[in-house]
Amino acid sequence: MHSTSLKPHVVTLGTAGGPRWWTGENAGKRAGISTAVVVGDAVYLVDAGTGVGNQLMKAGFSTANLRGIFLTHLHSDHTIDLASLAIFGLFTITPGQKSIRIIGPGDRGILPPASPRAAVPPTPLYPANSTPGTADMFSHLMQAYATDLNDRVIDALRPSPLDHFVASDIQIPQGTGYHANENPTPENFAPFEIYRDELVTVTATLVKHPPIAPAFAFRFDTAEGSVTISGDTAPCENLVTLARDTDLLLHEAIDFDWVERAYGHIGTEAAQASMDHHRLSHTSAQQAIELAERAGARTLALHHLVPGTTPVSVWRSHAADFSGTFVVPDDLQVISFATEPAEMVVSR
Repeated sequence: MHSTSLKPHVVTLGTAGGPRWWTGENAGKRAGISTAVVVGDAVYLVDAGTGVGNQLMKAGFSTANLRGIFLTHLHSDHTIDLASLAIFGLFTITPGQKSIRIIGPGDRGILPPASPRAAVPPTPLYPANSTPGTADMFSHLMQAYATDLNDRVIDALRPSPLDHFVASDIQIPQGTGYHANENPTPENFAPFEIYRDELVTVTATLVKHPPIAPAFAFRFDTAEGSVTISGDTAPCENLVTLARDTDLLLHEAIDFDWVERAYGHIGTEAAQASMDHHRLSHTSAQQAIELAERAGARTLALHHLVPGTTPVSVWRSHAADFSGTFVVPDDLQVISFATEPAEMVVSR
């Protein structure tokens, strides 16, 4: 069997979606959504859900291994531990280490429209700066912790996170027709490069996750294989294009039966609005399989599982419907995306 030198793989640091701590049976088994893309000794982090720092540690990594943090979109379940990565992570930065890039969506520039179920449009928070992008968000987070950081910088001579983390906004190419409200996911959108080094090239596309915009999926191409990570999305043609012939597709999945059980009996406008959101913005396991088949993905792994407590048997019941390798990973599972892996899935 062919042996690779870079051994490209992902570690599913956290596999639960949703801005909450899931309760009930299976509670606590899945941390918030975050994926480590590992190429040689380098780690590229996609999203920073709750518990990501501890999960990195359990996987044997630290910020000393990080080259970049890539945010698919700015919902809290994907960004909630970004501050802890930058602040706690300072203790494992190595001398001379290159700056860690933080790359994610920019300021959408306009608030989303109110739910049609709202009798009175809700009042937005912080109207003077209501839709900050990645760079502004990171700056605000560090400013919020200025008391702590200045104590450590001035008294303990610790480094500043601003010297080691560089946040920037993804610039959507001109001429695509993108508009945050009117056309957040243009059809026939061509994937575009957002990052490159000697190990990986990262391309992005716009996906469907209303009302947030922009929302991205990312593809990491290496000399020895590729992985595509969907971010949060409803079934989306742009995702199929990005994932064409990828070695591994990690795609979100929601249990729509749970949505009905959780909200269907409540009968309030807020509950109905939540159901509207889930149906318009997420993908079932069966839909993810159909997308992976169309893309020609060799392996499909379901993650960002909503709810995070759904028995794994529910997700695995779809395995026979996919012609390739089908995986429902636990947290901290290793999945190779080498073109000719010696072993596709390994427990860490």
